[in-house]
Amino acid sequence: MSTVVPTAPSQAPPFAWLWQLIREELAPYPGRMALVGRMIVATTAVMITTMTFRLPEGAFGGVYALTISRESPRSTVADVAAAALAFVVAASYQLIGAIFFVSEPQLRFVWVTVTFILMFYSLSALTNYTAAVRFGYLVGITTPLWDQHISAEARLEGTLWAVFTITLATVITALVEVVYADFNRGSDLIRPLAERLASVEELVFAYADGRPIDQTIRQKITRLSMVGISHLRRTLQRSAYSSHYREQMAAVLVLVARLLDLSANLIDLEVTASDRDRERMRSVAQAIARIRTDLEHGVVPRRTELNTETALQSAVPLLPEMETTVSLIPDVFVGSPSPLANTPSPADDSPRRLFRADALSNIDHIKFGLKGGAAATLCYFIYNILDWPGISTAVTTCLLTGLSTIGSSHQKQLLRFIGAVVGGVIFGFGAQVFILPRLDSIAGFTVLFVVVTFVAAWFATCSARLSYLGVQIAVSFYLINLQEFKIQTSLELARDRVLGVFLGIFVMWVVFDQIWSAPAAVEMKKRFITNLRLLARFAREPLSADVGTAIEHNITLRETIGANLDKVRALADGILFEFGPLRQQNLVLRDRIRQWQTQLRVLFITRIALWKYRMRLPGFELPETVWLAQREFDHELAKTLDSIADRFEGQHPTRRESRLEARFKHLEQTVQTVGTDLQGVFPEQLKTFLILSRRLEGLAASLDADI
Repeated sequence: MSTVVPTAPSQAPPFAWLWQLIREELAPYPGRMALVGRMIVATTAVMITTMTFRLPEGAFGGVYALTISRESPRSTVADVAAAALAFVVAASYQLIGAIFFVSEPQLRFVWVTVTFILMFYSLSALTNYTAAVRFGYLVGITTPLWDQHISAEARLEGTLWAVFTITLATVITALVEVVYADFNRGSDLIRPLAERLASVEELVFAYADGRPIDQTIRQKITRLSMVGISHLRRTLQRSAYSSHYREQMAAVLVLVARLLDLSANLIDLEVTASDRDRERMRSVAQAIARIRTDLEHGVVPRRTELNTETALQSAVPLLPEMETTVSLIPDVFVGSPSPLANTPSPADDSPRRLFRADALSNIDHIKFGLKGGAAATLCYFIYNILDWPGISTAVTTCLLTGLSTIGSSHQKQLLRFIGAVVGGVIFGFGAQVFILPRLDSIAGFTVLFVVVTFVAAWFATCSARLSYLGVQIAVSFYLINLQEFKIQTSLELARDRVLGVFLGIFVMWVVFDQIWSAPAAVEMKKRFITNLRLLARFAREPLSADVGTAIEHNITLRETIGANLDKVRALADGILFEFGPLRQQNLVLRDRIRQWQTQLRVLFITRIALWKYRMRLPGFELPETVWLAQREFDHELAKTLDSIADRFEGQHPTRRESRLEARFKHLEQTVQTVGTDLQGVFPEQLKTFLILSRRLEGLAASLDADI
């Protein structure tokens, strides 16, 4: 008989969780040292180049190299040409603004305000995120230059030097990535997924064989669970994959993260499994191994029928949930070609867009542009009204802060402040007072630079909960010691630049978190309800008989739902850093919504595949009777999702009697009848359609029962 003994809770100090969090965030994990090494090599190469050849704007080149190495390592190589083009467009934009408005202060202020709003809006609404970053980055660092009381020639020269320095940083970082790719072949997405699946596989096999759990596996799973998948989500979102492939892999990331969380919780239990439970665990481990192998070889993971018994039939409480999670992973790819292709699906055949399909319909893009623009404009106004150009780094800080605000949570402001103190005051001022006066060569400065960059990069490769701390450490230190091609010993310049960083952080905190914000728990619940309603709307699609219009609506709705699903996950991280009388209640809500999010994500992917049958796209045609039954089933699904949203919102506390199961049985019977009429030859297409519909009904029914 299986037994489970929970570990006895100990009386921990009030902030023991914080110390434990920091320890686990700073612990090494697979691939971390390689990423940190690439960041150090790229930024150090930029530093040496700018110092040796006396290139202006070296600080921004270093920060840029660090940021793009962390954000999008492989896309850096593919986007070098796009980066250069974005820099040229940004420089041309600045020159046009200078020609018409630089001599008119009032018009100049209006132009700069509109520019800042456009800069932040493009970060959220452009399809090519890296191009948007490059455009905004150059605009952000050259705008203060055109307000200085220097000649027009000096302003133009400074702008061109900024273009050259940052382009050079891009090229150097791309070269580092090329060299790294030669030594470490494989997908930046699949390889980390395979490592996570392998660790869970090894743990479950140990339980199945009755072996003691190795301490290395315990630590590895705990660390991977703490690190999460934020970096992988960011890599996926900013990749060049087709939208459908990104949506599928986003669902896989969530399921793998859920599997890691379950494994981490299982480690905290002393499990003595029965023979029956061991056999079930062995089946789970074998299924994970097959999924991992298929993903590594680029083929669609094979479906596995696992035991779906309830927890009452197993003394290992997490085993049924692990079985369900593992079985969901192959279902994400049902209907996809084999080998697994990341080419556009029929719904993705529209021309390549400059802006996202929901650029105007999704209010979040506009809100982000207005908020970021307001913060940057306020900083611009303050340093100009005070005639204090030394603190113009506040504008750049707003942009760098905004890069991490997309999809991030409110605790980032605390991390930015701590990072500015560590990088600017401790490392920056400390180096100027105690170290730099004793250095007389670039070799000594390089050692100092590498040490500080290592600390910053190690923090930057933490999960979303702490990663921006490292970026801010680097920004503050570089602005003091890398902005000019000499060892900087002037405390006045350092003071102004650090104060500018603090001003930018403070203004972003006021605008984003105080004036225009809500607690993470409230926002997470609101977003989750919105997702339910959007999915209900998606279930009713297509509403237009015109294929072009229907595909347009489909793409727009899918992008909005995908962004909201990612936002809920990010807000869940923010709840950990929010305090107050409702903290414990919010943590419980966070755990529940994260669990429901997994089901919602798979429901979303399944509905995308079934939408093709509703549209009768080539290769997805259904007989008329099946198509009509599917439409009735979809309409009932929409009503069920709307009913769940109403209850969760508190509008209708009484559960609506759902007819979803009856509609599915009618659909299933219709499909079986059609299959019988085809003289016993049941088409594979109808089998796939029925599998997808059954999964959709099961997920919706489970959500309806839980919420």
